[in-house]
Order: sequence, then C-alpha cells, then structure tokens
Amino acid sequence: MGRRATGMTLIELMVVMAIVAILTAIAYPSYRSHVAKTHRKAAAACLSQYANFMERYYTTNLSYEGAKPDLACRTESDLNRFYTFPEPEIGENSRSYTVSAIPTDAQKDTDPSHCGELSLDQRGGREPKDDACW
Repeated sequence: MGRRATGMTLIELMVVMAIVAILTAIAYPSYRSHVAKTHRKAAAACLSQYANFMERYYTTNLSYEGAKPDLACRTESDLNRFYTFPEPEIGENSRSYTVSAIPTDAQKDTDPSHCGELSLDQRGGREPKDDACW
C-alpha cells in the first residue's frame, strides 16, 4: 500500500500568511491609537493632581507663588516619555495659574486626535476645549 503525504502545501501556507498580514495591518494602527489615548488620559489625570496640589498650596500660603509640585504621576507608567510637565505659569498677583502637559514626539506621532498641549487653570478651564481630548 502506498502512503499519502500529509501536511500543508506552500499555497496554503501563503494564504495563511496573507490573512495574518491583513489582520495585523488592520489591528496594529488601532492598537497604537488606543495606547496614545491612554497616555493622553493619564496626562489629563496628572494635570488634575497638579491642580489639586496647587489649590492645597494656595490654601496654606494664600498665593500660588513658589509652588513646586513633585508629583509621582509624572514618572508613573513612564509618562515622562510621552508628555513633559513644565513648571506652572503663575499669573498676576500670584492668584492664578496654568499647568500644562506638552506631548513629546513619541505621543504626537501616534495620537490620531492631535489634541496637542493640554492645560488646566485655577478656574478649571481646560484647553483644548474638545471633550475628546480629556
């Protein structure tokens, strides 16, 4: 009796590889945009912590002048690779502030919404005003 060879042919292997390549081409960009959105939401949460620190500082000192927060949220989850958090901008009479999160190139390249810099002031005003960015 003759034995019949079993296994995959080259054509079948090529079809499977093509299907995997198509699925990867569809899934990878979606994955990257979700990761960028997660980093953006983490930066927004860090700005909220930053604002809370500023308000506590004001309650104690009756001025925002001299506030230098050292928040752990900046270094958690390696957020510093995706956003920079400059010192707060203190307004006239030291009674106003603006805290910001500026995206680095790594975040700008992968974020499909292109929200750009996120900022929050003492009144709770957010920039950009688009809710999708926050």
